Amino acid sequence: MTAGAKQPITGSAPGAEQFVHMYRQMLRIRLFEESVNDLYTRAVMPGLAHLYIGEEAVAVGICEALHRDDYITSTHRGHGHCLAKGATPDRMFAELLGKEAGYCRGKGGSMHIADPASGNLGANAIVGGSVGIAAGAAFSAKTLGTKQVAVCFFGEGALGQGLLYEVFNLAKLWSLPVIYVCENNMYNEYTHYSETTAGDILARPAAFGIPAEAVDGQDVRAVYAVASRLVEQAREGKGPSFLLANTYRYKGHHVGDVSREYYRPKKEESDWMTYRDPIQLLADFLIAEKLADQIKFDVLQTEVKAEIDAAVAFAMKSPFPGVSQVQEDVYA
Repeated sequence: MTAGAKQPITGSAPGAEQFVHMYRQMLRIRLFEESVNDLYTRAVMPGLAHLYIGEEAVAVGICEALHRDDYITSTHRGHGHCLAKGATPDRMFAELLGKEAGYCRGKGGSMHIADPASGNLGANAIVGGSVGIAAGAAFSAKTLGTKQVAVCFFGEGALGQGLLYEVFNLAKLWSLPVIYVCENNMYNEYTHYSETTAGDILARPAAFGIPAEAVDGQDVRAVYAVASRLVEQAREGKGPSFLLANTYRYKGHHVGDVSREYYRPKKEESDWMTYRDPIQLLADFLIAEKLADQIKFDVLQTEVKAEIDAAVAFAMKSPFPGVSQVQEDVYA
């Protein structure tokens, strides 16, 4: 069962099964990303990747509230969004390794993975580059009366892109069923967002009349609760909304950014990892509520690790696309 296939019942609190599913999804993203880092450091994977480790609760909490045919658009740090919406690790790894079995037949790589079958309209290497795509998807859903919702993920760095505000304007004027999710992991590459982003972030969408609120992006339960409400409002025709998810990336801006001491303190990293880890926070809740125990988590760890290892093996042995395909599926 994938997160993208969930059909949430608005107003009902998740039960043990759904909470455990969320835990599995976050763990799948975490182990996937750790394997991506391993492949890069061993010079197996070409190019760079931007790891989502630490931010798993945002993608999972949001996508858990969506239907499979709802849309998402993603970012250069998009593996978590893709997996949470329903992509499988084997084809994801194949794409990262440039193999034909990948979602884009090996031509998209880490920053351009798309899977229309699960509603994923694609990651985007351009900061804020997918905000217009999400608005277009929402426009089509409204025009066709399909009741689909579009979610646009972007980082706080996109708040400096003019396109975002042009899209805010149209989304509000046309009352589009789109949710803008700003993942504020505190750093625009190597600069703290406070040095680049003036004023109150929530005041920006509010200036367009778009309802805006913040959520603890490390708490998947909180993210799911607010996402379920915003998704239902969009589905009912109440227009766009904006969600600021405050989170933190454990690793560097990309896999090559190993030493980060020159732009953020090690204690800050340690405190987030120790006290604000989204996977551990959910585990603590499940144990406290007697919805799961450590034995369950150990089993999940073993199962998901086996799944990720098998996916890497699949990608490693998969063939590269033939030379004859070099001009296929390429658009300019």
